[in-house]
Amino acid sequence: MPALTTYTTKILPDWVDYNDHLRDAFYLLIFSYATDALMDTLGLDSDNREASGNSLFTLELHLNYLHEVKLGAEVEVRTQLIAYDRKRLHLYHSLHLVGEERELAGNEQMLLHVDLAGPRSAPFTEAILDKLAAITGEQTDLAKPALLGRVIGLPPEK
Repeated sequence: MPALTTYTTKILPDWVDYNDHLRDAFYLLIFSYATDALMDTLGLDSDNREASGNSLFTLELHLNYLHEVKLGAEVEVRTQLIAYDRKRLHLYHSLHLVGEERELAGNEQMLLHVDLAGPRSAPFTEAILDKLAAITGEQTDLAKPALLGRVIGLPPEK
């Protein structure tokens, strides 16, 4: 199975700058909507949040801008599950023009399953763990994203 296509949208006029380029913040908005769609796929939708009192919180993310995205472009987010444990989910979103392979931006995220009453971390239900296992199993043939695990920093001065 390829990465999941979790979100598709057209780049809107309010999302671009004076050069008709997608503004930095809107890349993250698009990736955030993709995370919401993944939550729905896993059964962590609004009905589940209301019933269980649990949700996902973002602990950390990295965003890499690779190619410009222009006004009116049709883009899609493809999501790859990298790893998970009983409470956390590590994923990678890539942004593409619809139907094209070239990656326009990459977004790595670490998410935590949270009991909103605390708030405090909470284990995933068995049903969600089963869905995570199924998706991860279907994605075993996917290559590790090239930008996974990058660290920001300047090289040491000589």
